[in-house]
Amino acid sequence: MQRTSTAAPVTAIRPYRPEDHDAVYDICVRTADAGGDARGQYASDDLMPDLFAGPYLHLEPELAFVLTHRGRVAGYVLGTADTPAFVARYRREWIPRLAHRYPAPTRPPVTPDDEMIALHHRPERMLLPELAAYPAHLHIDLLPAQQGRGHGRRLIETFLRAAAAAGAGGLHVGMVTANVRARGFYDRLGFHEIAVPDPGPVTYLGRSTRLPDR
Repeated sequence: MQRTSTAAPVTAIRPYRPEDHDAVYDICVRTADAGGDARGQYASDDLMPDLFAGPYLHLEPELAFVLTHRGRVAGYVLGTADTPAFVARYRREWIPRLAHRYPAPTRPPVTPDDEMIALHHRPERMLLPELAAYPAHLHIDLLPAQQGRGHGRRLIETFLRAAAAAGAGGLHVGMVTANVRARGFYDRLGFHEIAVPDPGPVTYLGRSTRLPDR
């Protein structure tokens, strides 16, 4: 008689749990330099995660998902279905929460840390009229060993379903233009470039949250 395997899959995607927090922060900083390792580039390795992971985990944990490999977190996707509402909560809740760590700047940015902290205190930078038709946005990161295996697509599709269920018809991402590998990834997933005046080092991409029927 043939036995049915009950072994857990080697890789899996599941909703974020509070005990995943440190792993998500670690992955964020290890992929924050245009996909490369940013550890040691700032005064604290928590700086980049505090801007690009922590607020989502705190404000919208229901839209955060992790990829596990042999039971360990190896990647994640997180974001919001409503960028304007997220920005309002970021200013109202997240900035005061970290005020002891990142006081409001009193001078123009000089160092890389200054530049990131200035971004932290200006969440309205996320509100661009060209992105209004794409109210959801996300951040996705995978450890190098899990890249190129289809896991990124599965994470994106998981988030698209969740964002659509939350009422978002469109989604955008802002990626560092120099990260050409990431651009190819998004192109394959049906994203298209959104023209934004003076975007700086960032390229904005968008797509519908609707997934084709299978």
